[in-house]
Amino acid sequence: MLGNKAQAGALVFMLAVVAILLALAFAPSVNEITTKAMNATSEVGGMNCTATSDDFVKAACWTADIGQAYFIGGILAIAGVIIAGRVIWG
Repeated sequence: MLGNKAQAGALVFMLAVVAILLALAFAPSVNEITTKAMNATSEVGGMNCTATSDDFVKAACWTADIGQAYFIGGILAIAGVIIAGRVIWG
């Protein structure tokens, strides 16, 4: 039978795996939402990022494009911190 410390370690690793799976599950839908927001022909209107000359729209396009990477990367970073914390202070 595992001790309390081993059970806590197993729980922490399971939580980290759940965070990684959440990031992988969110990635396609976040990419689809971003693509629809940046595309002029989508049903939600879009920003028309490919043919705009407005600096504010360009900035919004860059922010939307980079934001999806930060969102998914942030979730993966949280999972990495959970694993590293368990390994270091385990």
